[in-house]
Amino acid sequence: MDTWQLDFEWLRVRHIVKRSFGKAQLPDLNAILFLIGIQELGRWQDNFTKEEKQDLMHIAVCRLLSYDGYYRFAGRDADGWPHYERVKPVPVQGVEEQGTLLKTHIIRYFRELELENGGFEEEE
Repeated sequence: MDTWQLDFEWLRVRHIVKRSFGKAQLPDLNAILFLIGIQELGRWQDNFTKEEKQDLMHIAVCRLLSYDGYYRFAGRDADGWPHYERVKPVPVQGVEEQGTLLKTHIIRYFRELELENGGFEEEE
């Protein structure tokens, strides 16, 4: 994906999330990872502990890296939390490269959600 296309699609995803939650500001990468973690958990609760928030972001990263075969879904625990197992090591990259990789997979994730749900409402 070209840089301009990545930037455009990433901004589009951020606007979708902003509108969906009625927020005033665009969400950052961490906020979107948190939301993907909740989506993968499959349930919402009003309050997550700090540890649960970290776990949700970890779930999101594992889910996204499963696109490249780095992680594989291993199942759910007794409380319904998804678990992934590492299949192969993730190559060490710089922060910018990691961000680009995650954004690329977030875009793919949202495209898949969009197909499942018949699209997202566009701003009028």
